[in-house]
Amino acid sequence: MIPELHVVDWRRRVQALYASVRDLAAHDPASAHATWVAGRDDLMAHHPASPLLPEDRESFTGVPMGAYDPALRFETPVEPVPEDADGAARLDVPTGTDGVVPFERVGRLVLGDLGSLDVWALRSYGGGLFVPVKDAGAGPTTYGGGRYLLDTIKGADLGSARVPDDAAAALVVDLNFAYNPSCAYDPAWACPLAPPGNVLPVELACGELVAHP
Repeated sequence: MIPELHVVDWRRRVQALYASVRDLAAHDPASAHATWVAGRDDLMAHHPASPLLPEDRESFTGVPMGAYDPALRFETPVEPVPEDADGAARLDVPTGTDGVVPFERVGRLVLGDLGSLDVWALRSYGGGLFVPVKDAGAGPTTYGGGRYLLDTIKGADLGSARVPDDAAAALVVDLNFAYNPSCAYDPAWACPLAPPGNVLPVELACGELVAHP
């Protein structure tokens, strides 16, 4: 099979995994997280499109993962970004294979006392929303470039919910589902990293932790 078909199958499986997680998370978020961990570990270990290097697959027993914390799950609307917000409203991300990939900031997610995260829209073929996160533990505890929470372009989507007293749909944002980008495992990948508006001033020992301590 050609490598491109491996990637297609990987994305199908990721989309199917998140679909099962969304259904389960509505009434049992912790079990949904356990399903996600098991499914992602299986893909990482066995799928031909896994970002793991061949020498790392032989000893792979699962990605280091923080314990599930229900306080880190939010259902929050996408709010307007203040006019005086720091950081650029557009990102142009150079990649090795896709040229320059443009993103535009379309809103912000407020996560209680933890702070807020910018929401980015892909402004090229296919579209989609992208929310990375970098926390105060980046480097020793979590991947130094930041992790991904939502990437609807790739099927990593925890769904929508309704906020009480608000007619607008809200995004489900669960920091326990933060996962490492492919470049955390294979330096040949070029991944969009977390810009200033996606940095939280707290350490998040949840989700996928550093791949290589």
